[in-house]
Amino acid sequence: MADSTPTKSKNLHIRRATAADAPALSRICLLTGDAGASAAPLHNHGELPGLVWAEPYVHMPSGLGFVLADADADAGDAPLGYILGTPDTRAFERELDAAWFPRLRSAYPLDVDAPGTQERTEADARYVRLLHAPPRAGAAALAFSPAHMHVDLLPACQRQGWGRRLVAALVRALREEHGLGALWLGLDPRNVGARAFYERLGFRPLEGAPEGVMGLTFEEFKE
Repeated sequence: MADSTPTKSKNLHIRRATAADAPALSRICLLTGDAGASAAPLHNHGELPGLVWAEPYVHMPSGLGFVLADADADAGDAPLGYILGTPDTRAFERELDAAWFPRLRSAYPLDVDAPGTQERTEADARYVRLLHAPPRAGAAALAFSPAHMHVDLLPACQRQGWGRRLVAALVRALREEHGLGALWLGLDPRNVGARAFYERLGFRPLEGAPEGVMGLTFEEFKE
């Protein structure tokens, strides 16, 4: 279970995410992957959520991200939360198809009789299907902005303003480095706490998009 005790470290800071952060990002993704709660009890292959929703953003060329890290000596600057995204969703999807998903499809075959598949839980099987048939961004979201994001924080770092600061870091990067003025995200409709958080920042549902897809214009960002 993820530690929900507020962290007392004075050395928390936000920095760019790197490929070396991938294992920590995967762990955070798992521990927040069930509508904000830990998805670890749902998986025998706990690496799967991170392989879909977290690790690609620090390995693909068009990925972009920041982490909340603890610079205490014992912590080793380990990430405790992240914001991950891309300024160009369609380019990111093409990179995944070319360089990310092929090797994972070999490692996690759909064939239910392949070795190891009997150990998969229902949640594992759902993620394996995503590896073989990944979701694509919808037209309404891309008409709003080519950029999208995901943000997750371990419980110990929540409700301390770090989520807002992570969003601010990505907004600045997208605006100053890529000339963009908006972004969007998709969230689990069950996660009412996350929806409320995003609404406080200025996110709004996108007309014509599925439930849970929300957009933010940077002029309306409540930093």
